[in-house]
Amino acid sequence: MSFTSAEFIGFLLLTLAAYYLLPRRFQWIVLLVASYGFYLCGGVGALGYLLFTTLTTYGAGLWLGKLNLRRQALPPEARPAANALKRRKQLIVALVTVINFGLLYVVKYWDFTADAVASFSGSRLQLPRLDLLMPLGLSFYMFQSIGYVIDCYRGKYPPQRNVAKFALFTSFFPQMIQGPISRYGQLGNQLTAQHPFDADNLKYGIQLAMWGYLKKLVIADRAAVAVNTVFDNPSGYGGAMTALAVGFYCIQLYCDFSGGIDITRGVAQMLGIHLEENFRRPIFAASLSEYWRRWHMTLGSWMKDYLFYPLSLSKPFGRLGKFTRKKIGGKLGKILPTSLATFIVYFVIGIWHGANFRYIAFGLWNGVLITGSLLLANSWIALRNALHISDSSRGLQVFRVLRTMALVFIGRYLTRAPRLLTALSMLWTTLTKPCLYQVADGTILRLGLQVSDLVIILAGTVSVLAVECYQERGGQVRKALERRGFGIQWLCILLPLVILLLFGILRGGYIASEFIYKQF
Repeated sequence: MSFTSAEFIGFLLLTLAAYYLLPRRFQWIVLLVASYGFYLCGGVGALGYLLFTTLTTYGAGLWLGKLNLRRQALPPEARPAANALKRRKQLIVALVTVINFGLLYVVKYWDFTADAVASFSGSRLQLPRLDLLMPLGLSFYMFQSIGYVIDCYRGKYPPQRNVAKFALFTSFFPQMIQGPISRYGQLGNQLTAQHPFDADNLKYGIQLAMWGYLKKLVIADRAAVAVNTVFDNPSGYGGAMTALAVGFYCIQLYCDFSGGIDITRGVAQMLGIHLEENFRRPIFAASLSEYWRRWHMTLGSWMKDYLFYPLSLSKPFGRLGKFTRKKIGGKLGKILPTSLATFIVYFVIGIWHGANFRYIAFGLWNGVLITGSLLLANSWIALRNALHISDSSRGLQVFRVLRTMALVFIGRYLTRAPRLLTALSMLWTTLTKPCLYQVADGTILRLGLQVSDLVIILAGTVSVLAVECYQERGGQVRKALERRGFGIQWLCILLPLVILLLFGILRGGYIASEFIYKQF
């Protein structure tokens, strides 16, 4: 069931009615039933994956909770017993992580591995393909569940003992398509708490969701038409049109993902539940690392807390740090281990996006650039000082933003092209065969879009950037609307609805498309 379908709107209205009309003590049960009902719409077979992850991580959490209590009961002098308990806890975390991520690998990456082995061996070595369907939200709820297990290991909170309540945490339907990847400490209690009907929550949730629908259905899905036309036949277009298609893809992906997050958070707020922010205006990022910290914020936070820190603070990396400080010395020797951990994180993020060499290249592209920026930080500072450029210089800030956008733009060739070689070929065409005449000879009007569509994309993109610029400068849209009175507030719901109907759902030839991040 897609967020953009009429079925989902009906499903949401029914859920809201049951949620607020039934006694409040049943609210979490309504959410659990709705969440599993939503998930079953994607196929009964996928339910087994969700139940497997839920039960294994639930059991691991209970086990870790018991060991934590035993550890707390030990006297300070019982160090050997404490170490033994710690090793058992580590074994539990390792076991449940390997089992669940092993399942993710089999479902998402096994066929890619089989094809790669066959290709590199010249078909001499053949691994059987499984052709398994990727279940809805597998990566998201698995990362969320493993994060819960690690937090239980660290003793951040006691484990949830009610399996049904824990099942709600792993399956909460608004975040199943593209996150956010929530922490149990932030979301768990909210899901099981009693929420009285709040008109403000309903109003704000509708406003946020409507803004998301506008970005998705009016802007992103329109831009997708031009993107698909060029990327389905890349050899038919010169470099200028290829670059324009990548620009359209940047708009599509930006509005598709941020719009989906707005819908997710808006739906949750209608239920009185506040999800973590997952998208914070990356268009204003001054560096590539800042861009990705702003893009999929909960994924970046998950990688930092559960991969980067464990790696950088591990014994092997500690020994590597001692070695580099001794052999290389200086700041370079100190930051090399951290840089390596950073590179691994971005490489993993690239792989997380999909089983394809282009995603591996995407991870390498970002990993190399970000790691390189860490290693060359002192050199850039020295150059800036030599040129007498202040770090607070307006021109420098603009340059940093534009530089970041250029690097992101290049990376989008890798994430959109069907294959790595196609992406590299399109990038080469952009650089060497611009064919600028195609910009003026009407080719742009043969991409499946009318002049009116181009105007709507431009106007919509400018509107999104204007709102984000206002927010980046400290403005708060909701407070600004509150000062305008009741009529203006609801006009901001009704007017987008009219725009959505006229230029989105009801436009001629409209075909609803799935959210891009649903495939991850």
